[in-house]
Amino acid sequence: MRFSLYLGSFALLAHGQTAAPPAAPTSKPAEVREGEGSAPRAAATDYQAQVKVGDLTLAAEFAGHSIPTPEGPLSSEDYVVVEAAFYGAPGATLALSYHDFSLRVNGGKKILNSDSFALVDIKDPEWAPPQQEKSKTSFGGGGQQDSGPPTPPKVPFDVQRKLVLRVEKLSFPEGQRLLPRAGLLFFRYHGKEKGIHSLELIYSGPAGNATLALPNL
Repeated sequence: MRFSLYLGSFALLAHGQTAAPPAAPTSKPAEVREGEGSAPRAAATDYQAQVKVGDLTLAAEFAGHSIPTPEGPLSSEDYVVVEAAFYGAPGATLALSYHDFSLRVNGGKKILNSDSFALVDIKDPEWAPPQQEKSKTSFGGGGQQDSGPPTPPKVPFDVQRKLVLRVEKLSFPEGQRLLPRAGLLFFRYHGKEKGIHSLELIYSGPAGNATLALPNL
């Protein structure tokens, strides 16, 4: 018996084979996917305004040029932000898309369509560039003169990428979703917030049609 065991071991070594390692578990812990939207508030009444859309309730709040995130507010010069949420009976679902929303400012005829977060200029008010010495040029007989206002510092790629990921995670969800669901909508508007006197969020999608008057900041 012992001889046969030795012989079997020798055969394995001769063919370069080793015992197979134990199989790794196939299941992985659940991961939070990006682009799932912001956390819906406890109730629709926790937002500035609400409106019924069929059997559902659409709630929303205007954030101006600020982009609210759990880590602190970001900002955009070219876009204004609306946080919107849908509520329904337990188990209710809805096909969601930012394309279903538009915004009317100051009662104008022009309607602003909701854009993808990828088009938004994102800035972090808390970010500051590394300290740099003031640039100077020689002038006259050995004197020095300031070379003019410094060029605005460029945000490093890795810093900007983190900002984009923060906003992507909170942007309005896409596809069929269990309610309640909430997320950020982005509308291109370069004007100042103090020039906004009235706002109407317009929804036209699978749930129906509705217009929601939003209080300004």
